[in-house]
Amino acid sequence: MTHKACALDQWIRSDFRQMNTELEELYFENRDSPEPMGDSIKTILVDEGRALITDLLDEGNTDEGFDSGFEVLGDVGFYMAACRRHDITEPSRETKSPLQEASALAMQLGASLGVIPRFASCHLETHNRAVNGEYKTFTSLTDEKIFIDFNTRGVFSFIRASEALRNCLPLGVSHPITYDLLSTAKVALDEVHESNASLFDQLDINRFFYCVRPYYRPHRVGLHEYRGANAGDFAGINVIDLLLGVCKADDPYYSQLLVDKFLFMRPEDQLVLRDCMRRKSLLDSFLECLPEHKNDPWFQTNLSMFLEVCAAHGRVAVQHHERLVHKFIERPAEVGAHSDQPDLTASGPPLPVLLKGLRKLCDMRCAAPATEGFDTRYRDIQNLKDCLA
Repeated sequence: MTHKACALDQWIRSDFRQMNTELEELYFENRDSPEPMGDSIKTILVDEGRALITDLLDEGNTDEGFDSGFEVLGDVGFYMAACRRHDITEPSRETKSPLQEASALAMQLGASLGVIPRFASCHLETHNRAVNGEYKTFTSLTDEKIFIDFNTRGVFSFIRASEALRNCLPLGVSHPITYDLLSTAKVALDEVHESNASLFDQLDINRFFYCVRPYYRPHRVGLHEYRGANAGDFAGINVIDLLLGVCKADDPYYSQLLVDKFLFMRPEDQLVLRDCMRRKSLLDSFLECLPEHKNDPWFQTNLSMFLEVCAAHGRVAVQHHERLVHKFIERPAEVGAHSDQPDLTASGPPLPVLLKGLRKLCDMRCAAPATEGFDTRYRDIQNLKDCLA
């Protein structure tokens, strides 16, 4: 990173974080008050960030490679997301972002890197470089660190599971090592479940709802409004969906989900996901072996482990929906009468619409019985379960 890029990065790790923390403590203490507060702090935050970003714009493209540019994009994204959180910007009252310098730099970086011009979840998780043991956060609040720590652990476990499943493809479902790879995937998914359980037990509901979640809201970059970052914006979880076969790339709902998230992922993740979209799933491969091989020892052994992986993936999906979504978003929104708030969700749509979509995705991932107008792989999974001795 250049000297000016390092200056912005250092500010994000220090004064920026401190100002956000002061504002969050002020908001939280007065969260029932409709009066604006912290204006002097907000002014300093906007002005200091603008000055550092202007210096970077004047410096021009230094062409230091993807990793450096991606980190700078994250820093600019942190700044723009904080301005949105503090109501300095608000997309419904704007036709373009008032943060002109930040928008210009973010769009330049996003276009050259092939990603959206705002911070993404990987800027907080898989590509959040630590300095002296500390990675970047919006605030120094304990609950933000808890949220990022456990999300990062969960993401890497999902990635391990997805890589194990990808390695099954060239071997085929009858290969003895496919059993080992499926076992690896199950262990990794069980780790996701354990990590999530710890997160849900340790995370304070109100601190998350009022002090962490607001940094993930949609905001404008230039003329365009971009949805907020989502912890699921990486290829691994969708690779698992597709390779297990519980979700299909040609399903209208699921394919729209993939289209919406592609540019929120790093380019290498985009390539992996596109490749998996054209692959035959393990579920379909096992179904093709019926009825000729259903009594073969390899079929019984590998199918049994495959179904355990599917069950583990489904458990995580149900856990996410019933514990995270309900406990930390739906319930506090109802208690605080925020359910109809137009900018409540990171993805943009009103909360009832979001919840309906998440329920549908959960049903697909756990292969729940189909409902009217909506199909899952329930029958196919049951067909394979009936083949086990």
